[in-house]
Amino acid sequence: MPAVNWDHIVNLTDNTGIIQHALHNMPNRKEGYCIDDNARALLLTVFACRHEKDPVAHGLMPVYLSFIHYMQTDDGYFKNFMSYTKSCAEVYGSEDAYGRTMLALGYLINEGHNRLLVKTGREIFAKAFKHVDELVSLRGIANSIIGTCQYIKATYPDDRKEEAVVQLANKLLHGYTANQLDGWNWFDNILTYDNAILPLALLNAFEITMNKQYLDVALESMHFLESVVLKDAVLNPVGNAEWYRQGAQCSVFDQQGIDAMAMVLLYQQAFRITRNKKYVFRMQQCYQWFLGLNAVGVPLYDAATGGCCDGLQADGANSNQGAESTIAYWISHLVMVQTLKDIQE
Repeated sequence: MPAVNWDHIVNLTDNTGIIQHALHNMPNRKEGYCIDDNARALLLTVFACRHEKDPVAHGLMPVYLSFIHYMQTDDGYFKNFMSYTKSCAEVYGSEDAYGRTMLALGYLINEGHNRLLVKTGREIFAKAFKHVDELVSLRGIANSIIGTCQYIKATYPDDRKEEAVVQLANKLLHGYTANQLDGWNWFDNILTYDNAILPLALLNAFEITMNKQYLDVALESMHFLESVVLKDAVLNPVGNAEWYRQGAQCSVFDQQGIDAMAMVLLYQQAFRITRNKKYVFRMQQCYQWFLGLNAVGVPLYDAATGGCCDGLQADGANSNQGAESTIAYWISHLVMVQTLKDIQE
């Protein structure tokens, strides 16, 4: 596996936050910042400092958390986009962005080692938490489940937040029951992006509640997803040319790094709960997508820069190395390393 190289993460980060897009490996300041990527970047730094302080990640963590704090509105919700000139035109960001932020904050609260940053994370999380009941977006719900489960692990017992996990997980179950038909074991009638986050959320909910229905649906939907995206031991995430609707054709391209990352996280959690090593093998297959085990046979991770290409196209990798894809690679890398260590121990 490649050595850890934070050069491109540092390259994309300034005193405000991480810039969301790149022109090849140069930060594209015209596109500004978003809370999605700063939340992912916060999660990356938490993972990087799990067992010992990584000096680079430790120094970047307050930058990303400060961006999240700035983007929180007075009523606790979050804006998503900020221009390079520091202006925010929107009133509220998307539910998906809200959920990803709650996920990152939850991990910071549970696994962060900087006492004051954890305290700040709790304050931001508490101010935002009242909005979880309003969520209708599947990915907003799923990310919020995971973040809330992490919060509960850090603050157990917190019955009010466990009740929220149940309410959100039941929303996913409702979607699953409403759309399950003729072998289509999914939460919607379409597969889009970041799909693995949905069964991953139910695995997290099971870990907190021990509700076996959550586990059964998580594993069933996970096996359905892998029947779509794992072909001949090669990961082929749903292409964004045209999302995969029930009964239609599944696009092969363009494939995105966040889908590979979500699969890595899903299999890690499936292994943690079941201890079945087949999930570690599948996690490795998904991780290797970044290094060239993919439909085109080209690596997306760039060892020269420490960045990751934005997607896989029919003619090769998209040469732009944006924040989303680069963070997706490094989170997958750290999770893979940690899982292999856990097995050896």
